[in-house]
Amino acid sequence: MLSLSSQLVTVWDKIYYFFLGLQINFSANVLVDVAIVAFFFYWIYLFLRETRALRILYGFLILILAMLIANIFNMILLNFILRYLTTALVVAIPIVFQPELRQALEKIGRPRFWADIQLSRDDFSKLLDEIALTSEQFSKQKIGALIVLQRSTGLREYIENGIRIDAKVSAGILSSIFFPKSPLHDGAVIIVGQRVLSASSILPVADIESGRNLGTRHRAAIGISQVSDAVVIVVSEETGSISIAVAGSLERRINPERLRQRLSRLLRKSVQSKPKRLPFWQNKKSAGQE
Repeated sequence: MLSLSSQLVTVWDKIYYFFLGLQINFSANVLVDVAIVAFFFYWIYLFLRETRALRILYGFLILILAMLIANIFNMILLNFILRYLTTALVVAIPIVFQPELRQALEKIGRPRFWADIQLSRDDFSKLLDEIALTSEQFSKQKIGALIVLQRSTGLREYIENGIRIDAKVSAGILSSIFFPKSPLHDGAVIIVGQRVLSASSILPVADIESGRNLGTRHRAAIGISQVSDAVVIVVSEETGSISIAVAGSLERRINPERLRQRLSRLLRKSVQSKPKRLPFWQNKKSAGQE
């Protein structure tokens, strides 16, 4: 009993001297420093939430907490094992978090935090109508399709490895591309704004657990959504079901109405909030014409 109480006193002394050694002076610089660090960790949480990386991060935090407890209570063997295990995990972090790190660095490197593509409300509504109508037709006829909608992340490398199209989005264009006997139907269509820029593009294929029965199109949709912020629509050739992939997750069996709602919510940043103002000399010219 005496040894346990003395050990608790020792632990309390360690905690006390740890915080005493920090020598924190509450000033404006300290508050700014804490605010920046808090924002940084909150940004990491927002970036990793609803992804598999968040669960892995929880595992790292549990190991670090266990190492701190082992160090405080002088658990020599456990501390020894956790120390070398943590060192190995630090080396493994770039491998485990490769897709997330790539996406995070890409976001940091963006010159702007808003979408580069801006559409008017009418054009945006027409775009959603064409895509929803085409997806419904593909679903009824069981025609396989893979449609990628670019948002802020550029997809130039995937556009260049396909066949350049550069045509306005329409049900006719998409139907002719994904027609089963068309030479372009195997790859992906990449849409930027209102334009179909490429067809038959090759996308990165995600590694999927063996228990999930997903074809190449669905794995490619997940793969491109892991390395970019694109919205991907997949129509199954076998079942005709419509799926949508965003941020590495796949939502399956979506009806056309639900698809339009999801696209409207995911792509709404591409809509112009206000009409562009003309220069004053063009305003005068248009007023004179009226």
